[in-house]
Amino acid sequence: MAKPNVERKTIEDVFAAIPHLLRLPANRMWVDYDRDADVLYLSLKRPQRATDTQELDEEGVLLSFRGQELVGITILDASKRSGDAGTGGRE
Repeated sequence: MAKPNVERKTIEDVFAAIPHLLRLPANRMWVDYDRDADVLYLSLKRPQRATDTQELDEEGVLLSFRGQELVGITILDASKRSGDAGTGGRE
């Protein structure tokens, strides 16, 4: 019986992310997560072909640009950024 609860929590998490995802400057995006490195990659263009990367004030967030266009976001220590540190946002 635990399966419906897990599925419901997953859907609720996706719904919570929707307003943030809709504000991104892309109609399509790809998400990759490296569990070993705890890094979340959000690609707004495929291939990215970034020409410049900027770090946001030691926040562990890297913005990748092709010219002036944002083409990717890399989030270091991604699991620590959720409300449930160490569980990747999962209970």
